[in-house]
Amino acid sequence: MKEKILIVDDEKDIVKMLDYNLQKEGFKTTLAYDGEEALDKAAVNQPDLIILDLMLPGLDGLEVCKTLKKEQKTSNIPIIMLTAKSQETDKIVGLELGADDYVTKPFSPRELIARIKAVLRRAKEKETVPELLKVGDLTVDLSKIAVSVKNKPVELTAKEFELLKTLIKAKGRVLSRDYLLDTIWGFDNAMEIQTRTVDVHIRTLRKKLKNEAKRIVTVKNYGYRFGYED
Repeated sequence: MKEKILIVDDEKDIVKMLDYNLQKEGFKTTLAYDGEEALDKAAVNQPDLIILDLMLPGLDGLEVCKTLKKEQKTSNIPIIMLTAKSQETDKIVGLELGADDYVTKPFSPRELIARIKAVLRRAKEKETVPELLKVGDLTVDLSKIAVSVKNKPVELTAKEFELLKTLIKAKGRVLSRDYLLDTIWGFDNAMEIQTRTVDVHIRTLRKKLKNEAKRIVTVKNYGYRFGYED
């Protein structure tokens, strides 16, 4: 079964080039030229991955990404952002909103296809089996992608949920920032700007877990672990 890719860009030449190269590689493509059309087609077609341009007319790529990650139906669809901007702030904002990778224009189709395959491979590796994890007042239902504290639902973003799940499944082992970046965001070499992405997500995760925030333990100068002890 062919994997479905939604291409979102207002530059028709880029869309045409991507459409040709992805179909040649064996993917099934759907095209969108603005943010509203992208949201509609993502909800209807449920693509396996979205290539999303940052600079779109009307609803820009960051807003599209934010909306997709908020909606339960589309929250787990991997997103690769395309941007003509090279500033680090644009990249980290996209990552913090839930994008899985970014490619700066101009780019080679071969590089983008390699990135697409890597992101799709990681997405498949993260597919979960029904499993219920209970520690203290914290309950994590991997099959329903649901978290609660003292039986009260906790709303997490897709990345926050992946981060919590990865820490829990490590069974107390310390996970470095580099490991978390590679496993959850797909970066195998941590620059300072990317490392801060992990810290920002840890901070928001702790805030949402309230009295169970103590479970996310900082290991100085290395990373984080999940604490099972009370």
